[in-house]
Amino acid sequence: PAREETVLPCRPVGGGSDNLSHGGEREMAQRGEIYQCGKQGLLVEVLTPADCTLQCCGEEMAALTANTQDAAVEKHVPAIERNGSTIRVQVGSVAHPMDPDHWIEFIEVLDGDCLQRKYLHPGDAPVAEFTVCGSAVTVREHCNKHGLWKAEG
Repeated sequence: PAREETVLPCRPVGGGSDNLSHGGEREMAQRGEIYQCGKQGLLVEVLTPADCTLQCCGEEMAALTANTQDAAVEKHVPAIERNGSTIRVQVGSVAHPMDPDHWIEFIEVLDGDCLQRKYLHPGDAPVAEFTVCGSAVTVREHCNKHGLWKAEG
């Protein structure tokens, strides 16, 4: 079925407009923040800071906060192995399931002003390798059932 969309005005930093609504009560959307639609599950990452509230399906999207400690049976916190400028990321100290109803959607590395991302699919190994420049990186991953997770390394 066709999805009804509402385009609302926005005042992004630096002028211009797009499909965001102005949000006077919330702090600015910051670069790198990830938002999720509560109805459809759509994920949106902010590329440009803006004084806006993101909306989807007529409702405000929720800003995701990355978890850093795991209490679940399946492990979600990214495990980072470094070998020089190469890092290997496995989701969890025990490999996360990659089933059709429960999988890791992506793994990404934030390395200063650089971002690298690998998209995964059910059946893939929950592992990715990246070449990085910095000594300190942030790794994030998103589980379709349990949300956003991160580790520093």
